Amino acid sequence: MTWERFLYECNGLIGIAIALVLGFAIGLERKFRAKEAGIRTHTIVCVGAALVMVVSKYAFADVQSYDAARIAAQVISGIGFLGAGIIVYRHNEIRGLTTAAGVWATAGVGLAAGGGMYIVAAASTLLLIAVQCLLHSNFKLFRSKRFYRLQIRFDDTAESTDTVKTLFGVERFKHLTMKRDGDGISYSAMLLTDKEFSSARLKEIMENYPFITSVERCDED
Repeated sequence: MTWERFLYECNGLIGIAIALVLGFAIGLERKFRAKEAGIRTHTIVCVGAALVMVVSKYAFADVQSYDAARIAAQVISGIGFLGAGIIVYRHNEIRGLTTAAGVWATAGVGLAAGGGMYIVAAASTLLLIAVQCLLHSNFKLFRSKRFYRLQIRFDDTAESTDTVKTLFGVERFKHLTMKRDGDGISYSAMLLTDKEFSSARLKEIMENYPFITSVERCDED
C-alpha cells in the first residue's frame, strides 16, 4: 500500500464515521416518532451510501481513465427499491411516503459525507431534522386533515337532509340509499367529515333529532 493510498483510505474512513453520526441523528428523530424506519435503518443507509461513495471515489484512483461517480450513482436507484418496500397503500391511504423520502435523503447525506463534503452533509442533516420537527409541530398549517367516516340512517322529513349536512359539516353524502319504510322513506348515507364526534356527542345528536335513527362510526385504522 502506497502512502497516497493510505491517506485516501483514512480520508474515506473519516467520511464514513461522519456519515454514521449523521445517520444516527436522523434516525433518532424518526425513532422518537415511532416511524417504520428508525435508527438502524437510517444509520446503515447513511454509512452504506458513504462507503459506496468512498469506493467509487478512491478505489479506482490508480486507473488512468475512470468515472468516479459511476458506482455512487447507483445508490439513488438502489434506495428507490428500499423506499418502495416502506410505502404501503391501505384503506385508500398511503403510509410511509415521508419515511421513504427521509431514507432517500439520508442516502444523499451519506454520499456527501463519503465525498468529503462534510459541511454540506452536516448542514443537510440539521435541515432534515428541523423540517421534520417543524412539520410535526402542532400548528394547524402543518397538520394533515383527517376525515372520519359515518354511516347515518334517518327518516325523510321536510328538513332532515339539510339538517344532517349542517350537523356533521358536509356538503354532500358519499353514498345515499333510499328505502321505503311503511308510509315514509328512510335514508342510509355515508359521509366524510373532518370533525371528530365522540360517542357522547353522537348520543346527544340522536336525542335532539329523533329523525336520526342510527349513527355508526367507520373510522379507518
